Amino acid sequence: MCGIIGYNGKDNAIPIVINGLKSLEYRGYDSSGIAYFLNDKIKIIKEEGRIKKLEESLTNDTSNLAIGHTRWATHGKPSKINSHPHRVGNVTIVHNGIIENYATLKEKLEKDGYVFKSETDTEVACALIDNLYKKTKDKLKTLNKLQEYLKGSYALLILFEDSRDTIYAIRVGSPLIVAKGSNGNFVASDIPAILEYTNKYYLLLEGEIAVIKRDSIVFYQDSKEIKKELLTFEHDISSAKKEGYSHFMLKEIHEQPTVIKNFLEYYLNNLELIPDLSKYKKIHIVACGSAYHAGLIASYLISKYGDMEVSTYVASEYRYKKNFIDNKTLVILISQSGETADTIASLRLAKEYKATTIGIVNVVGSTISREADEVIYINAGCEIAVATTKAYTLQVLALSLFAFKLGIKKGIIKGIEKEAIIKDYLKLPKEIEKILKVDYKEYAKKIYKHKSVFFIGRLIDYCICEEGSLKLKEISYIHSETYPAGELKHGTISLIEENTPVIAVVTDKNIADKTVSNIKEVKARGAYTLVLKNKSLQLDKGIYDDVIEITNLNDLALAILAIIPLQMIAFEVANMLGYDIDKPRNLAKSVTVE
Repeated sequence: MCGIIGYNGKDNAIPIVINGLKSLEYRGYDSSGIAYFLNDKIKIIKEEGRIKKLEESLTNDTSNLAIGHTRWATHGKPSKINSHPHRVGNVTIVHNGIIENYATLKEKLEKDGYVFKSETDTEVACALIDNLYKKTKDKLKTLNKLQEYLKGSYALLILFEDSRDTIYAIRVGSPLIVAKGSNGNFVASDIPAILEYTNKYYLLLEGEIAVIKRDSIVFYQDSKEIKKELLTFEHDISSAKKEGYSHFMLKEIHEQPTVIKNFLEYYLNNLELIPDLSKYKKIHIVACGSAYHAGLIASYLISKYGDMEVSTYVASEYRYKKNFIDNKTLVILISQSGETADTIASLRLAKEYKATTIGIVNVVGSTISREADEVIYINAGCEIAVATTKAYTLQVLALSLFAFKLGIKKGIIKGIEKEAIIKDYLKLPKEIEKILKVDYKEYAKKIYKHKSVFFIGRLIDYCICEEGSLKLKEISYIHSETYPAGELKHGTISLIEENTPVIAVVTDKNIADKTVSNIKEVKARGAYTLVLKNKSLQLDKGIYDDVIEITNLNDLALAILAIIPLQMIAFEVANMLGYDIDKPRNLAKSVTVE
């Protein structure tokens, strides 16, 4: 959610931290701030709004040590006073995460004489550190003790005013990396913040503390010094830059042919690396947002080709409902970041019941990748835009290959059909390139002025619609609903007015006639109908105002192909409305709080 970065080195830390914060803007934020040592005192500057406003507030100060923060409001409205960094007594901190028991702690600290200026849980954590430090007189003991008091998730960067050469960092629940550079050392919530300076980093694990000086990094856990492996980020900095595209989202949409080609070349030649699902009695797929929609498609495909019971759940619901999990249950967890709080909690719940867990993630070394029994990396590279595109399609592709392998294992897919499906998979990159050459502005012009849009489809087409609708909502702020096409007549068709945009997805030939009848129903009530269909389906031209055709492939591959036009329509609509597409309001890339 929030972005945090610190630098301690030979160079001026202030522009380095500001640049790092800009690299983390994709995480979503409403305010920003920086703290640095100046003349042996900590100076704090913070502003509501974009980082540009913070930059305008900076003076010509120089400092070799600084920490910075972009805030995504949880406790307290977006405001200058609620912005980070927070200072209480001897302590200044920035924080990513959420302190669940802050109210109780605040009450106790107020009895000890602390007076709070903000509405945030972070200021409470800062006061607690100050309070503990007064008692222990030892920074490491304080941070170890801190973990006994705080409940929730937190990644903290901490400055002590009496320790002018050191940044302290601690991580529980929220991600942190510590990076080693040639002129100094870094700590940040994500890789892009440090890529301009170094690709060498350490992954901070649960409960670990990092002591970061100009020329050294020391790690501790449970008060004992530990050694950690220095990792190398394999992608270059270009994956975190626009490279001529107007927006990161547009760039990432256009990267899909390449990342899909790379994924297929690796896994189709090494199907033994795809997990064998045949030994499980049932499968639960657990995820949030777009990853959940990928799970809906997977549920359809695995049931069809694997003849197995599959259920897909929203992670924030799964962890609290009664679940019938045992050691014959497979739980698949999907998360781009691998740090989604509700999905991590669901993973841990599944493991309590002795279920086998598989993580599908993008970020190497993330919590889900470490804690799941098995992991499939989608290798999408950096995805900067908040609204996912290439990571989503790779999640669908990975899950599609799960279904493909299971179908082969069970003898449902064999011989000629197997070879035909492989050919269809291999067609995907070229077919996506064709789709991306279409001018989607003509469709966007007929949508962008409307207040509501409806998506309809059946079976797998409905699952595709769910993601298409979410994309439109996320970046254009147009109210958009998805309905199983057959449900329209049960009340929702009353919302259709003259020229209301209705986008219908019709790729499943077995159910196409039924969907067509539903399209006729909305057309008869004056809707503007845009139909996305495969070329092999012959539809009455009278049912649609516009049509987008995609090549007919096996539905194991077609589900990936069909989402691309919907991504582009969402982009063009938002672009016409002039919105900040890469950083939509109130949204964050990595949701590390519940």
